[in-house]
Amino acid sequence: MKIVTKDRVLIEGLTVSTTIGVYEWEKNIKQKLVLDLEMEWDNQPAGKSDDVALCLDYFKVSQAITSLVEANKFELIECVAERVAELVIQLFSVNWLRVKVSKPGAITNATNVAVVIERSMCS
Repeated sequence: MKIVTKDRVLIEGLTVSTTIGVYEWEKNIKQKLVLDLEMEWDNQPAGKSDDVALCLDYFKVSQAITSLVEANKFELIECVAERVAELVIQLFSVNWLRVKVSKPGAITNATNVAVVIERSMCS
């Protein structure tokens, strides 16, 4: 019997400060973004061997995302989501991922605004 895997690695609530926004006043300040990622990864080899080398290193993924977002200026959270997806697919060979980028407090009467994208590597 062949076991079919649908494994995921999650990073939730990754908080990063960056320059983000379309208004002039936003272009001169840092604002908080919160990122949630769901990444397809076959966890079975690591689970069977207990070998960290076979894992998707979520610490390195988090560091790479933080470096990318903090080092750049953005107008749109949609752009942040796209850039993060491209980075993770390219650097970590993730076949599929879902990225949620939240900008808490962007709207006075809302707790949060966010975009969610799903991307996959082309064969």
